[in-house]
Amino acid sequence: MLQEEKTETGVQAENKDVCAACEHHAPEGHGTMVVPPAYSDLGKDAKDIFTKGYGYGVMKLDIKTKSHNGVEFITSGSNNTDTGKSGAHLETKYKVNNLGLSFNQKWTSDNTLTVDVTMEDQLATGLKLGLDALFVPSTGKRNGKVKSAYKRNHMNLGCNLDFDKAAPTVHAAAVLAFSSLIGGCQMAYETKSKMAKYNWALGYQGSDFHVHAHVNDGSEFGASIYQKVNRNLEAAVNLAWTAGSNNTRFGIGTKYHLHKDSSLSAKVNNSGVVGLGYTRTLRPGVNLSLSAMIDGKNVSSGGHKVGMSFEVEA
Repeated sequence: MLQEEKTETGVQAENKDVCAACEHHAPEGHGTMVVPPAYSDLGKDAKDIFTKGYGYGVMKLDIKTKSHNGVEFITSGSNNTDTGKSGAHLETKYKVNNLGLSFNQKWTSDNTLTVDVTMEDQLATGLKLGLDALFVPSTGKRNGKVKSAYKRNHMNLGCNLDFDKAAPTVHAAAVLAFSSLIGGCQMAYETKSKMAKYNWALGYQGSDFHVHAHVNDGSEFGASIYQKVNRNLEAAVNLAWTAGSNNTRFGIGTKYHLHKDSSLSAKVNNSGVVGLGYTRTLRPGVNLSLSAMIDGKNVSSGGHKVGMSFEVEA
């Protein structure tokens, strides 16, 4: 009898794990729908296939450390092999978990200081409020932004007020989800003059297959398809077209996990530009990324680029 009770408990625990996994992927037929992504993250899985692991023409070093009192320090330096220009920044992050507060400060080598303060899940569950400030001492330039976001099951809303220009600009976005279907819109309105931006998107997001399409300002059209073929292989396709043009831009990308510590990426677009990337975890907290861009239509003429990124976290 005791053995049967243990078996039943194990089955319940297993079912609970399966349910949690289902909730994360939000498949059809499941009773609980996770929070949909923010508008800027729609189609993110496909975007990552084409962007992550590629850094053409740049040599980059990132070092991340954390003090005993929880303050994170991020130091980054890079060099553009085409222009020879180098840049660096120092970033600090600190969280007060019991108050839901996060403080982020960043100082760049071009003498720009940014400060970001956010508060999450305090006034209401799912509500995030933030203040951004930017200051350039050499020119006296200042910029401020008030941010807000609210997310619950089936919806993700955001509204920011940007004081960068003479008149504030309102940026608003909303994403709604039903089962595996997702729809969203994004707008920007310059309070002194006119509507500056109006975008919308539709998509289907299953457990291993995502499709998204978007229209920006009624003139820029785009779509992406992402599929997790198996536990080691991911693939994506993107399309883009501008009204008044007969040229359709498209690309195909893939990422293959060789094993848990390394992956190989490849992509090609309709212009014949081929991208290759290799990422490896040398040891826990130490990552190396290598990338190369090859102009497939002019292989013998040069102009190809390589890049390297080295990340250390302690």
